[in-house]
Amino acid sequence: MDTFVMAVWGIIFIIIVVKFFQSIRIVPTKSACIVERLGKYSKTLDAGLHVLIPFVDKVTYIHDLKEESINVPPQECFSKDEVKVEVDGVIYISVTDPVLASYGITDYRYAAVQLAQTTTRSVIGTLDLDRTFEERDVISAKVVEVLDAAGHTWGIRVHRYEIKNISPPESVKNSMEKQVTAEREKRAILARSEGDKQSRINRSEGLKTELINRSEGEMQRRVNEAEGKAAEILEIAKATAGSISKIAVVANSPGGKHALNLQLAEQYLSSIKGLSNSKVVLPANLIDYKQWMRNIGLFSDNNS
Repeated sequence: MDTFVMAVWGIIFIIIVVKFFQSIRIVPTKSACIVERLGKYSKTLDAGLHVLIPFVDKVTYIHDLKEESINVPPQECFSKDEVKVEVDGVIYISVTDPVLASYGITDYRYAAVQLAQTTTRSVIGTLDLDRTFEERDVISAKVVEVLDAAGHTWGIRVHRYEIKNISPPESVKNSMEKQVTAEREKRAILARSEGDKQSRINRSEGLKTELINRSEGEMQRRVNEAEGKAAEILEIAKATAGSISKIAVVANSPGGKHALNLQLAEQYLSSIKGLSNSKVVLPANLIDYKQWMRNIGLFSDNNS
């Protein structure tokens, strides 16, 4: 009997010691503990050392106040054009009010995931399939807006929501790949046609420039030749005029006319000599030098 009593008192002592140590709580940084006293909320323990009343106070909830990520499992959604896609994502949330997170909802993590899924389905249902890939930011912003509104009553704050994957069926993937391939080939054909067009334009511009340069060169050559001929004729005319002037001066000088007649007679006889071997029919009086000179007014009867 004494042994039994001692065992009972020993158990009670151990329980008291355990409860005493349990009443001393050390709360880490960025954590919070919800304390209930006799089943009723009493206080929230922040970071630091706290002493509770054994058998009266009890820590019922422990919350991590750091930002945490929660995976949103893949779910099937239908776009506006009735195409089924599979969407998953990640929610980034943190507890801002430990009391509301404990008593405002049973499980805020599960509730946030469910609300994110339903909101994602509703937003994707308003978009065509092509826009679902382009409007990821719109979907994420809408989910964050809805979760943040609900988070005020749950004691949480939703920082952001990121869509990880949007996976259409294989048939749709194949169609999209064919469409992308067709668009790529279309752009390649357009690029080649634009290149060929530009090449033709460049060749025609080059030919045009070449023809213009050739015509301008030919025009300049002809101008130069004309100017050269004009200069040549002008010089010949000047030389001829100078010669005639000198001859006139010599002819008017004493004995000049007689010397001129002798030079002309010499040239005349030289010309007759050159015609002696030709088959040309000549006038009978061709050798009558004085008669020819009288005809052109360079010889008179007074000249000897």
